[in-house]
Amino acid sequence: MVALLTPELVYADANEEFARLSGRTRDQLVGRYLFDVFPDNPNDPEATGARNLEASLRRVLETGERDTMALQRYDVENPERPGEWEERYWSPVNAPVLGPDGSVVLLVHRVEEITELIRAHGLPEGNRARVLEAELYTRARELQEVNEGLREAHAREREVALALQAAMLPTLPAIGEVRAAVRYRPAVGTLHVCGDWYDLVALPGHRTAVAVGDVVGSGLAAAGVMGQLRSALSAASRVADGPARSLDVLGLYSRFVDGAESATAATAFIDHDTRTVAYSSAGHPPPALLHRDGVVEFLDRATDPPLGARPEHVPRPQAEVRFEDGDTLVLYTDGLIERRREDIDVGLDRLARSLSARPAALPEALADSVLAELLPPGGATDDTALVVVRL
Repeated sequence: MVALLTPELVYADANEEFARLSGRTRDQLVGRYLFDVFPDNPNDPEATGARNLEASLRRVLETGERDTMALQRYDVENPERPGEWEERYWSPVNAPVLGPDGSVVLLVHRVEEITELIRAHGLPEGNRARVLEAELYTRARELQEVNEGLREAHAREREVALALQAAMLPTLPAIGEVRAAVRYRPAVGTLHVCGDWYDLVALPGHRTAVAVGDVVGSGLAAAGVMGQLRSALSAASRVADGPARSLDVLGLYSRFVDGAESATAATAFIDHDTRTVAYSSAGHPPPALLHRDGVVEFLDRATDPPLGARPEHVPRPQAEVRFEDGDTLVLYTDGLIERRREDIDVGLDRLARSLSARPAALPEALADSVLAELLPPGGATDDTALVVVRL
């Protein structure tokens, strides 16, 4: 049973199964307030189905998060015999449909009708809910014990993975006289760490390669894949004639690395003599060029799918942009800009505003201020890597 509700809890639509099992036609549902169609049983002073359902729906509206309800007894009035109520047992799940600005525009109300299952128990009427509640409580305790064990194991793996990540991502590689700052912030309260990387490589001819990347996965496995891809791209950058060619090599290499599927990367070659930045991206958020007048330009004219996304190899695109002394190049991973229930353009705009507010800031100060402004106070739920280079 599935129905769509507006934020005002009015039925916007319902499937045939919802109408059939609820004993209502579609015309009796669509356009009507939920609790006008299904009020609580007035003959039962202990009826709480409507109140519990409304509380769940309000939680979804306020938080934008999915809410799974406990088993509910919900009496339904027989539409053909007003005043006659039928005992029903429903297991509802309520989920948000989000608009571009992250607000809840619709509610998905999905219900499992389990009345027949309850009746099959063969228990006296008054004991059904009590017995089921006891069974559910026992299962919940068993799952809780399993989850506690998993959390301990995950915590140990997280510590080892972070140590490995730190060993493979030095504070700041030696890149001659280039002024740069690098940052890595692991996700907070989750095992989803160690898939992000950064790299800076001094190239012949007064050039510098800058790269960031992100592996799909987490923990030790992601850290291992991250290390392989970072090393491969670093080596390819030293011999490739440009960033697109270095990503070509990385893409071919990634086909032979388990866990590298759909990894993303962006790389830029800075030519300090010609004052140009050549760049290419494999499914990664675009680098940002902060001009010294405060204008932020996203380098998005050479974007391609992630590594291994195509069945056959296709050469990567490459674009070039000029810079002036005092401009700043910023590369980052999606943990800096992406937020749940939010369009990615909102995060990019937030980054642009943060950068444009301080065009003269040195890399270290700029990196700290951007992280402070863009990451949630309690920490992000995804890794974040950031590289800031003064041009």
